[in-house]
Amino acid sequence: MSYYRGSESKREQFRRYLEKAGVLDTLTNVLLFAVLVALYEETEKPNNALDFLKHHLGVAGVETADVETLRLGVSELQQKCDLLMEENKELRKRLLQYEPTPEDGAAE
Repeated sequence: MSYYRGSESKREQFRRYLEKAGVLDTLTNVLLFAVLVALYEETEKPNNALDFLKHHLGVAGVETADVETLRLGVSELQQKCDLLMEENKELRKRLLQYEPTPEDGAAE
């Protein structure tokens, strides 16, 4: 566990080093400039420039409607899986009533 803390500390030191050297600011400015150029070069300007920036910087992630649709799908599939598992248990129990036990099969 001390290795994890040590590497975390090294990451933090490296981040501070980059910050002091101005690398993070420069990187941020370069990325922002590139996205602004992409926005400028768009033939049809988007209705929401902020959403365009977020999307191109990777901040937006998956759209909220998509996330909600996926969550609903997962919920429905989970319910279906639960029902099928319950049905499977019931059918196995019923099947065991009709299958001979190993002792009965050996007696024949």
